[in-house]
Amino acid sequence: MIAKQTRLIVFDWDGTLMDSTGRIVSAMQTTATNLKLPIPSVDDVRGIIGLSLTECYYRLFPEVDDHDWITEEYRYQYVEGDQTPSPLFEGTEETLEHLKSQGYLLAVATGKARHGLDRVLNESGLMSMFDVTIASDEAQSKPHPEMLHKLLAHTQSKPDQAIMVGDTTFDLEMAQRAGIGGIGVSFGAHTVEMIKTCNPQAIIDDIRELKSF
Repeated sequence: MIAKQTRLIVFDWDGTLMDSTGRIVSAMQTTATNLKLPIPSVDDVRGIIGLSLTECYYRLFPEVDDHDWITEEYRYQYVEGDQTPSPLFEGTEETLEHLKSQGYLLAVATGKARHGLDRVLNESGLMSMFDVTIASDEAQSKPHPEMLHKLLAHTQSKPDQAIMVGDTTFDLEMAQRAGIGGIGVSFGAHTVEMIKTCNPQAIIDDIRELKSF
């Protein structure tokens, strides 16, 4: 439920607006293969989606100290090398247009770096939908609340005037730490059981459900 006083809706990107979980998993596994690193399982990669890349590496490849060479390979695989489809979830654009027409401020808080976020915003045609966006290299990684604190300050919103929509516990823990409500989605990286541990206000099975809240 979106509270009556809500004015700011913050969306995660991967697994919430874009169906990119499969591509992230494939690109990370290929990166590990090519660099002769231990190949993480599908569940291991799904479990870190939403974190900054640096935090992902600490969790997936704890034996590696220098991450620059991993980043170079992973970004190549994700952007060019891997051809796993990563479309917007069906109904994303119409839902954002509807919320925008109702007067809500819309934002993105993502584990992507700024150049990666700008690339997908431009490619998807959604750049103009959002009043403000923040990337993982502009604040501390989720679930730290700094991203949301900055979005609240930028939009001059109070915590009880905002809500976070995301597919991972990192999104919802971040919301809890910032004192704002959270809505989980069932179609992203983390399971519904995982999302329920964060006590979201609701869990939706289709992004278009936000239009009727």
